[in-house]
Amino acid sequence: MRCPYCGWSDSKVIDSRPAEDGEKIRRRRECIKCHKRFTTYESIEKLPIVVVKKDNSRELFDKQKIVNGLIRACEKRPVPLSRMNELVMDKLKDIDEVAYVRFASVYRQFRDINSFMDELSSLIDKKKDQ
Repeated sequence: MRCPYCGWSDSKVIDSRPAEDGEKIRRRRECIKCHKRFTTYESIEKLPIVVVKKDNSRELFDKQKIVNGLIRACEKRPVPLSRMNELVMDKLKDIDEVAYVRFASVYRQFRDINSFMDELSSLIDKKKDQ
């Protein structure tokens, strides 16, 4: 990390702690050259999910489009919305595990890293059993 005071390109981390409800990490750093301290924040880069359509065009994933299509297909049928979401997730898990984890992270709105890791562990355990 470049020092904001002298421009030196190397610093050491003095202290790290979560910030903004765990969405960012606050780091206190010290410049190796001038020994002044400064604060940096790190956040997770959220990559967009892209859908490849039948004509090979690409567009950003829109969960609402899937939900609307399912609702239309199940109109006047005794299928609860929670069951529809569960079926989508189960099918996606069989097709592509990474896509499944991405969808699950949005749909289940994991509150912390532990709940996310629990889901990953469950997926890994199921794969080992196959």
